Amino acid sequence: MKYAAIVIGAGHAGIEASLAVSRLGFETLLVTMRADAIGQMSCNPAIGGIAKGHMVREIDALGGEMALATDATGIQFRMLNRSKGPAVWAPRAQADKKQYRLYMIEKIKSQQNLELLEAQAVELLVENGKACGIRISTGEEFFAETVVITTGTFMQGLIHIGDSNYPGGRRDEAPSVGLSDSLRRLGFEVVRFKTGTPPRLDTNSIHWEVLEPQLGDDPPEPFSFRTDKFEVEQLPCFLTYTNMRTHEIIKRNLHLSPLYAGKIVGTGPRYCPSIEDKVVKFQDKERHQIYLEPEGRDTLEIYVNGLSMSLPSQVQEEIVHSMRGLEEAKFIRWAYAIEYDCLPPTQLKHSLETKRVENLFFAGQVNCTSGYEEAAAQGVMAGLNVVRKLQGKAPFVLDRSEAYIGVLIDDLVTRGTNEPYRMFTSRAEFRLLLRQENADERLMSYGHQFRLIADEVYEKSVRKYERVRSEIKRLNTTRAGNVTLGQWLRRPENDYQKLLEQKLGNGPLTDIEMRHVEFNVKYEGYIARERSEVSRFKRIEKKAIPPDLIYSEIRGLSREAKEKLSKIKPASIGQASRIPGISPCDLSLLAISLETKRR
Repeated sequence: MKYAAIVIGAGHAGIEASLAVSRLGFETLLVTMRADAIGQMSCNPAIGGIAKGHMVREIDALGGEMALATDATGIQFRMLNRSKGPAVWAPRAQADKKQYRLYMIEKIKSQQNLELLEAQAVELLVENGKACGIRISTGEEFFAETVVITTGTFMQGLIHIGDSNYPGGRRDEAPSVGLSDSLRRLGFEVVRFKTGTPPRLDTNSIHWEVLEPQLGDDPPEPFSFRTDKFEVEQLPCFLTYTNMRTHEIIKRNLHLSPLYAGKIVGTGPRYCPSIEDKVVKFQDKERHQIYLEPEGRDTLEIYVNGLSMSLPSQVQEEIVHSMRGLEEAKFIRWAYAIEYDCLPPTQLKHSLETKRVENLFFAGQVNCTSGYEEAAAQGVMAGLNVVRKLQGKAPFVLDRSEAYIGVLIDDLVTRGTNEPYRMFTSRAEFRLLLRQENADERLMSYGHQFRLIADEVYEKSVRKYERVRSEIKRLNTTRAGNVTLGQWLRRPENDYQKLLEQKLGNGPLTDIEMRHVEFNVKYEGYIARERSEVSRFKRIEKKAIPPDLIYSEIRGLSREAKEKLSKIKPASIGQASRIPGISPCDLSLLAISLETKRR
């Protein structure tokens, strides 16, 4: 049988990619080495956070599954940064690790047009420069019109704990062997990255009474725009800290860390460093926050957020026992570091299709990213672009002014990364427009066009924003004394709740709609300025560059510009301007050359 698509890997990227393609009617084969590990949370039992929560809501607006899974299996929900401006508000939820995995397994196994195969893919099959299938470790071959690789940390995975290391893609799971060699033979550049995970402790061995509880929001707010009724019994997390004694133990044993002993060659994540890295690089810090997070409702395992490391087990015990509340903590799992093969994303188009091999797509951690959310975002976009490819249509690309997903992919494809990429709100130029609560307004029309968002869901969203716009218009045209209600609401000391108390508000609006109104009115000037900047951005993005342009023939371009432009092959002057090392002079010469050719 020849499939429309083969997806290799059933982590967060593979799930979203395979569901998107199969839900749109195309026969899909999902290949994973362990069917019982579909949707496994390799590291922390949480979804969302700063900028990451924005992307989960964007995935949801496009018809993805991550937000729905989080609402169904969450054990604590919080909106982060409420004390700051609306651009950086971010939803985050603790999930029941086991239930999240079981939820995703059920979705995959019950999905029409989606076949599951438990096997190890070892070779990519290519004919006439196009991906056409895979070979698995038994020698069997499976054929498809498109292939999506979403292997996470599994390609040539190597786990480190102190002096010990052993092959693995995750604890107790074998690595993927052979596929990265196959990609090298096809001419792809492969690099080595590293990440890590902290220990898991027995909840019954922790002195909870001396720790600081971290409670969820009351009432909690769901992740998905498609979740109507939402009631959840929330579990608390707890906070403790490292101390000077902890730091002394780490410094004394640094030579035993494979990271500092030179045994790990892969580049680690700058923004999620190991505790060894924190102590060495931030020596002025007397303590670091450590969050104790339950991994589920029916498990003894506690995730020690902030204590990722690769030191020997006996040193890990000493470190943990030096902290308040953990003096007698018992280990269920040791912390470890893992090295793995991944592929620099500058080898991709914005559709996540590779430049070197047609019909081949990469998504997730294999593209040098970190995080479940970044992986799922790439997965849903790869899936939608597979569908576009199968339909013979133009790629589906979100730009930087539309979504954090657009920022993510543009950063990867245009700028590349020399360390595991993590999304932050600071990476987005238009973050006041890209708020987490308006992801449905920005993107749900796309999900609806793809038929991944039901008519009634989309129409409900449309009506919501009609009510919001109508109320903003009313506030800006209704006077109370010598000012309009809009002008009154823009004052820092006023909010929409006060309008309601004075019977000047609009009762039928929901709490979320009132929040939309208040944000838009209070930040009206800033939003207008960003929209003006978006217009300028769009104009430069429309200045297309032919894909067959020969940069070496453009007189005056610097050697660095010729090399980088030839490698990246930017689609527009705007994209070219974001390539590191491209100067304003280079851009001017490029624009002149294009105009000359056009004439």
